[in-house]
Parts: sequence; C-alpha cells; structure tokens
Amino acid sequence: MDEYAWLAWTPEHLSQRLQHLARPWCVVGGWALDLWHGQQTREHNDLEFTVRREDFPLFRQTLSELKFYTVKNGAFECLPEHDLPGDDIFQVWGFDTEANAWRVDVMLEAGSAQSWVYKRDTSIVYPRAEMVALSASGIPYLRPAATLLFKAKNTRPKDQGDFTRALPKLSGEDRQWLVDHLQRLHPQHEWIADLTH
Repeated sequence: MDEYAWLAWTPEHLSQRLQHLARPWCVVGGWALDLWHGQQTREHNDLEFTVRREDFPLFRQTLSELKFYTVKNGAFECLPEHDLPGDDIFQVWGFDTEANAWRVDVMLEAGSAQSWVYKRDTSIVYPRAEMVALSASGIPYLRPAATLLFKAKNTRPKDQGDFTRALPKLSGEDRQWLVDHLQRLHPQHEWIADLTH
C-alpha cells in the first residue's frame, strides 16, 4: 500500500456519515485544533479520529465502503471483514478503493462511554465530557490541551506550528492542564516554559 495516497475526508464529511451512530468518537490531531479554532489554519494530509476499541465494528459497518488496514510500525495488513484488530493494534486506516486513496485514520482507545483514557499513560483518566468538545457545527473533537499533549512526544515542525497558533488562545485551565501533564510525562519539554511565561 502507498502510505502517502491520502485524499482525506473533511471532519464535516465524516460527521455526516456518523451522525446516526450513537457511540462516542471525536476528531483528534491537527484537525481537532482547527475545529477548536473555528477555521482551517493549515493543510491536513489525513483525518484522525478515535473510537472505543469495542465500538470499532460498528464504525466499520457504518463506513462499509472503505477497506480497512491495521497499521503498526509502518507495516500495513488488510483486516478481514469480520476480524477485530489485535490488542497490539491501535491504528486502522480506511482505504477507498474507488478513489484509490486513504480516507480516515481510526485510533482505537481504551476509554468507556463516560471516561477518556490517555493512550500513552492509562493512569491518566478524565470524564469524557471534560475532554471532548463540540465545534459550532456539532463535530466532536479532543480538547486542545490533550491534543497538544499527544503532539509533544515527537514534536515535528507542523506540531510546533500547531502549538504556536494555539498558545495565545489557550485558556488558563488548558494551560495548567498541559503544563501539569508535560511535567509528568515530558519534564524537559520546551513548551513548559512557553506555557508558564
């Protein structure tokens, strides 16, 4: 598979397709920040959203026109129609064979309908209602502080740009949340100084 053959859906398009599915999900990554900003601030190569692992079959059924592939360590494997991703799989990409392009990047999470769990440290748990917000058009997205915490681990130029654009708009509560969790997980991160000055 060509991992660069992306022609991602927009969050709006995804939301329309999922509107009748009564299971928790939310946009993450760069698009989550742009939903928070209320406008697109940069180009996005993909569209990432999270679902609970146990709900994946329902999302797959709803997006049945896509062919799904598990992704691990850069390797892609076709996921047979009725198979579940293994417990060591946290990412599944959806491929549109008609368009010959990837459409969505599905992240599998361990949370419950009420609780959000940080994938990289499952001791970090918060009420889902506190971690997921809705855009003006009703699209669920991960709050900016948590989105930036994910981006902090391996900060690429686009992640730094996302942080720089978000910083002036972050609430005091979000700044403190991000500082607390950066100090816990990435205590030498340069963003800590930016957030506390």
